[in-house]
Amino acid sequence: MLRIVFMGTPDFSVPTLAAIPEAGHEVIAVYTQPPRPAGRGMHEQKSPVHRLAEQSGIPVLTPRTLRDPAAHDTFRAHGADAAVVVAYGLILPRPILDAPRFGCFNLHASALPRWRGAAPIQRAVMAGDTETAASIIRMDEGLDTGPVCASAPIAIGPEMTAGELHDLMAARGAALMVQALAALENNALACTPQPTEGITYAAKIDKAEARIDWSRAAEAVHNQIRGLAPWPGAFFELIHEGRVERLKVLRAVRANGSGPAGTILDDAGTIACGEGAIRLIEVQRAGKRPMALAELLRGFTLPPGARVLDAETHER
Repeated sequence: MLRIVFMGTPDFSVPTLAAIPEAGHEVIAVYTQPPRPAGRGMHEQKSPVHRLAEQSGIPVLTPRTLRDPAAHDTFRAHGADAAVVVAYGLILPRPILDAPRFGCFNLHASALPRWRGAAPIQRAVMAGDTETAASIIRMDEGLDTGPVCASAPIAIGPEMTAGELHDLMAARGAALMVQALAALENNALACTPQPTEGITYAAKIDKAEARIDWSRAAEAVHNQIRGLAPWPGAFFELIHEGRVERLKVLRAVRANGSGPAGTILDDAGTIACGEGAIRLIEVQRAGKRPMALAELLRGFTLPPGARVLDAETHER
């Protein structure tokens, strides 16, 4: 049995936190981001990891920084064999990395060294990658640069969204971390330096990237839509009943058709791209729930021949 400090925050982290005690290890402390205002009432809400840790009776710490000596002393006092880090949200300085007996191990959602950084799942889908991986690395002070200790390939289907890949990656990653910890406990965990070629960076998603550029090829538009679903959601705007209406596109498929980019080609929600076209499948109006296009069209028109609004001028 290993004594583990777990460090994570969002839903993505939860399966790994749940799996570690089930595998027979002791989670002696959980580090997570502090409660933050959220929702309509902007009430402070604990992170998903925080809630699970409390339900499990695990002590929870929510420091705003790990850079001061007091935080280092507190961390060392846990006497951990290892730290497991899954989407925590704070940089671990050298005194933290060196504190556990065997080191700190991170679940990263890509086939390293491809897509180091903050948004590997979205970037892989947006780039049209057909395969990625869950990776376990022994952490160092670089950005996802540590040696890889375990990896599990994951296929990215042609219609898979970032949300679907997120959920699959969270489950596969949890199982992979359990395997890595078992090897670590048996002194059989081998970690290999990452290749120096093939390095790419997954920058944090900027909401400005969410507006659909219909001048791009249909494949690129399709990848943008599924790579940003469900958050922040790729969108376009058009004039509906005399006002600007924003529609998020949560699911679409490539379709036959051509015309000036941004033109609605038929009453089935097919829109022309710079090359080819896409057909809307699932959308969301501002302030409304997601819905199938057929449901939207019961009270909302997408008139063939109309064109969506331009990003700069809001005119077509």
